[in-house]
Amino acid sequence: MRKPLVVTLSALFLTACAHAGATPPATGPMAANHDNHETPSAGQEADTAAHGPRGEGQQGPKPYRKVIPADAVTHRGMLITHQVGEKLYFEIPRAELGRDMLLVGRYARAAAQDPNNPTGGFGQYGGDEFTESTLRWEREGNRIILTSPSFSITADSSLSVYRAVQNSNYAPVVAILPVEAWGPDSAAVVDVTKLYTSSVPQFEAIHGTIDAKRSYVGRTLAFPDNVEVEATQTGTPTATGNGRGGPPGRGQQTPAKSVLAHWSLVRLPAHPMQRRRWDERVGFFSIRQVDFGAEQGSAPRQYITRWRLECSDRHDGDLCYPEKPLVYYVDPATPDVWKPWIRKAITDWQPAFEAAGFKDAILAKDPPADDTTWSAEDIRHTMIRWLPSTIENAVGPHVSDPRTGEVLNGSVRIFQNVVQLARDWYFAQASQLDPRARRLPMPDSLMGRLLEFVVAHEIGHTIGLRHDQIGSSTYPADSVRSPTWVHTMGSSPSIMDYSRFNYVAQPGDGIALGDIIPRIGPYDKYAIMWGYRPIPGATTPDAERPTLEKWLAMQDTIPWYRFSERNAFGDYGTMTEAVGDADPVKSTGLGFKNLERVVGYVSGAAIQPMKDNSDLEDLYDAVIGQWTREAAHVTTLVGGATVRYKSGSQPGPVYRPLPRARQVAAVKFLNQHVFRTPTYLIRPEIERRIEPDAMIRRINQAQERVLGSLLNDQRMDRLIDTRALADHPSDIYSLDAMLGDVRHGIWSELSASRVSIDAYRRGLQMGYLSLLDGKLNPKPSESPARRFPGFRPPPPLSEEAKAQIRGELTALQADIKRAIPRAADTATRYHLIGAQDRIEDILNPNS
Repeated sequence: MRKPLVVTLSALFLTACAHAGATPPATGPMAANHDNHETPSAGQEADTAAHGPRGEGQQGPKPYRKVIPADAVTHRGMLITHQVGEKLYFEIPRAELGRDMLLVGRYARAAAQDPNNPTGGFGQYGGDEFTESTLRWEREGNRIILTSPSFSITADSSLSVYRAVQNSNYAPVVAILPVEAWGPDSAAVVDVTKLYTSSVPQFEAIHGTIDAKRSYVGRTLAFPDNVEVEATQTGTPTATGNGRGGPPGRGQQTPAKSVLAHWSLVRLPAHPMQRRRWDERVGFFSIRQVDFGAEQGSAPRQYITRWRLECSDRHDGDLCYPEKPLVYYVDPATPDVWKPWIRKAITDWQPAFEAAGFKDAILAKDPPADDTTWSAEDIRHTMIRWLPSTIENAVGPHVSDPRTGEVLNGSVRIFQNVVQLARDWYFAQASQLDPRARRLPMPDSLMGRLLEFVVAHEIGHTIGLRHDQIGSSTYPADSVRSPTWVHTMGSSPSIMDYSRFNYVAQPGDGIALGDIIPRIGPYDKYAIMWGYRPIPGATTPDAERPTLEKWLAMQDTIPWYRFSERNAFGDYGTMTEAVGDADPVKSTGLGFKNLERVVGYVSGAAIQPMKDNSDLEDLYDAVIGQWTREAAHVTTLVGGATVRYKSGSQPGPVYRPLPRARQVAAVKFLNQHVFRTPTYLIRPEIERRIEPDAMIRRINQAQERVLGSLLNDQRMDRLIDTRALADHPSDIYSLDAMLGDVRHGIWSELSASRVSIDAYRRGLQMGYLSLLDGKLNPKPSESPARRFPGFRPPPPLSEEAKAQIRGELTALQADIKRAIPRAADTATRYHLIGAQDRIEDILNPNS
């Protein structure tokens, strides 16, 4: 067992120092006479603050060898690190004082969530980032002030307003560290142990209280441009109630949580990369600043995040080799069968960088096996990590210089069960085209290709690209069924689109198997060209803008170069999980034909000797989920508009409402193919193997999700707004017309001479009433809405929309009253009586 750390807490967070004016010698260590490092008691804290960091009788740094003995474990680099027993010291050269640095914290090891014990795991994984802060070391006398500067407001240093900006950028203090000794060339030696083992917000890997007695520093390494530190942090257990209102401390205690955390402290480039102005017409992540050097007032500025690629003297035709290519390392923990596919995903991006003028700009490598100083968490290394997690996902964050947007590190993280997610997607969307997908397990060659697609998408994020959700809607809907088009252009122009596999193509279309899966597309090459191609002679961001605008003009004639990510509630053209969404009605109709085929493959694919029914349930759920997504694409036509971002020099609106006829056709399709029971999805032979009695609920829930999308609050209010703005309101699909069409579709049986409503339709009709009840009589939220920076809750449904809903319910109540005498069976009669009573309760909730 390790000894508890004995470190003077007040020495780290000192608020006053009696020796601020003391100065070190020009060279060599400074002498001192005291070496007592006992931790002060609570009663000594005031005395410590009054007399300096060491308490009564302890003033000034010690001799160097008193602090850093000969047997210290030392590493020399940007900073010199010394491990002396349980303590970690930084020796900070004078040249590093006042330099901007970036601290990035990632978990080296963490307690993954245990599916059998939800409270026993930490839900985090190796490679997950937990902190990112800018830091600056500054000296005042015999102490080092560690601050966290901000770069969110700026001005050119040649302008008089620059002084005011500097005065408004006063950096918060992270810690005040007494100089323990002076090293050669007056390098300050400070004890930084507590930064890594206590609750310092910029450093903490466990948010909350960290127990210093159970936290300790592990490995440290120093390199020319960065310092790497690992430490175990343990969170202090906190008492919980007993679940019956008992006082804290009498119930079960939360178990301690420990993580092995890794911090990279990297010096930001001494020569900052030239920034490139962000533009909403191309999908890059960005940093935000406010420029107070603008001619009139302040001006918000955004700059794209991108790697620094600069041409070397080596060329291959018109392409140049970069001085420093992007190197992506493949995690050795990755199953060997998948490593070649991950390497392929990395080099898939080489053609995109060729469009920007670079040859072999991105390379795949394995970590060196014989280098003990190599660390996967070292910020200089971009890793594709493999994480043993049941989460069906993968992510690709990156770290950038907050001053310029220069990407310093990428970190693709693959959660193992994303392989299963890709398998289920492919089965539901492409098994009608690919016989290999009709039997589990699918061949490794197919699964590897699916993994390559997933990883290539996440790599796109690490090189700066956002999701291009509009991409698939810029292709003509019929083109995704053309073998020559798909072979040349793909089924979507961007791998950054949430457009998975070609579910629109029919079995007889002749699409090659290799063309079903998305790849790096024309938009991706265009975006990398726009963001990375050097612009000779342009030495400032503003000087680049004419060329960037010229490249943006290419979007006028090439629609698949356009970008949009907005998808607030399923906007037309920017929906996710869509193929052929230039015409969602046609594409969804074709997709439904394929799903009718695919659902017939489920049992044959999943039912196998000596296996349970989990795969059967997964594949069946995947088919139902795919049906729901495709159906929801049609709802985006209602109240929808085309979108094309434009700058101030481009004429015309950004948003153009869709024609009334397309919206009417969408609701008609939903009534006929979605709200009318999709009988081909009802599979008794599957249900009886996975559940006893949930088929009606399963189908109704899928239908109700689509209905909820159609009757989205913002969509209904948009219909009102669009009609109010129209030059000819009669040409607009109004909210009252849409609500009437939906009512007649869902309750179509009421007009028959003998009213007979089956169990599936009865369930949908009651779901319809529940949905409208929630809009007119919303219940108080049981939990606060999720918040994140920039979050703005959607506005509530307008009173005008509520009035129209009340009118629909009143009309429906009258239709039901007339239909009850014509009920053909007892179940239908009781259902109508119950629906009538339910409407009364909705309209008069307090009666």
